[in-house]
Amino acid sequence: MSPTPEAPVAGYSSHDRERWAGESAKNRARGPFERDRARVLHSFALRRLAAKTQVVQPGASDFPRTRLTHSLECAQIGRELGRALGCDPDLVEAACLAHDLGHPPFGHNGEKALDAAAAACGGFEGNAQSLRLLTRLEGKVLGDGGRSAGLNLTRATLDATLKYPWQRGCGGATHKFNCYPDDTSVFEWIRAAAPSTRTCFEADVMDWADDVAYSVHDLEDGLYAGWVRLDALRSPGERREVAAIAARHYCDAGPGELEEVFGDLVAEPFWPRDFTGDVASLAGLKNLTSELIGRFCREAEQATRAAYGPAPLTRYTADLIVPRRALLECALLKAVAAHYVMARTEAQEYQARERELIAELVAAVRLGAPETLDESCRADYERADDDAAALRVVIDQVASLTDTSARAWHRRLTR
Repeated sequence: MSPTPEAPVAGYSSHDRERWAGESAKNRARGPFERDRARVLHSFALRRLAAKTQVVQPGASDFPRTRLTHSLECAQIGRELGRALGCDPDLVEAACLAHDLGHPPFGHNGEKALDAAAAACGGFEGNAQSLRLLTRLEGKVLGDGGRSAGLNLTRATLDATLKYPWQRGCGGATHKFNCYPDDTSVFEWIRAAAPSTRTCFEADVMDWADDVAYSVHDLEDGLYAGWVRLDALRSPGERREVAAIAARHYCDAGPGELEEVFGDLVAEPFWPRDFTGDVASLAGLKNLTSELIGRFCREAEQATRAAYGPAPLTRYTADLIVPRRALLECALLKAVAAHYVMARTEAQEYQARERELIAELVAAVRLGAPETLDESCRADYERADDDAAALRVVIDQVASLTDTSARAWHRRLTR
């Protein structure tokens, strides 16, 4: 496919600004990354995140965080941190908005169920599904032969969405990956001239903004819902349990080091004494989230500047440096949510039901395909060369559903 020239942007080459599919001339008053941000913001996939689980199920309370609100919060954090370090802020914001587009119904729980259901076609991974949406499934730009080129974002923006720039089995110890085998051609185009499996600087910023957003906001949601209690976090015994979870799942530190870090963190003066739900405690809770987000971003910015100096940092000129202590503090906040929110008996019970629903829904859609597919998926299904390719289209269909529509489809197709 022929590249499309875009208006110059300081710190980004014409190679960075190319698009996968050729397009007609655009209004050059808008930069290429402004256009990328707008395309993600107006996409169907982003809007669907409003009804996809973050931690608390949508509908479980009047205003739970969803994948959409998380993505907006991640985008705000990433934009400010990226701009402070010299990245194009629209590029970083677009990557942050796009980073969770591939998440299926029921969040990571649904991801596990779809990975099992998709075993015969290479499995399922939310990050790889995000790339597929951005470059193939979203209806925005048609490439050669009338095939969809997705949102047809610039190479630099697509690269900034790649937390795990490799295919399954190529990432060492991690099971995560960013590309299915049949998306190899566009993946290789994105990564042309990129250093092996190294992430670009903007992807580092997006990744840290994601970690900061969900670790801090999951704590906030847990405190607001009453599942996390401030007095429990001050208990050495409770902190010991959280530290053990963090050591097992979220970092390479031992429980003893984590207990010490946790104790120091909750001793900071910005932690409220209690949370009662009145206006004063709501203000205290918001101050806590602001202080934690500022702390994590400030430490990453200062450490990165200390290593690379004051010049603008873009693409492969630097790596984001997050101090070890900030990483451990973030891991501990993730462990708080895991211990007090996700490990609740009722949470485990409804997650088991959700996995069953996804497995049954994939089977039902596959049995009735192509009639059971949305019109946008039928052509891909009918063009499928083999059973594995046909199954991938079924997986695309189910992954696109929201929590609400997945339940509705399941009722309709399995009754």
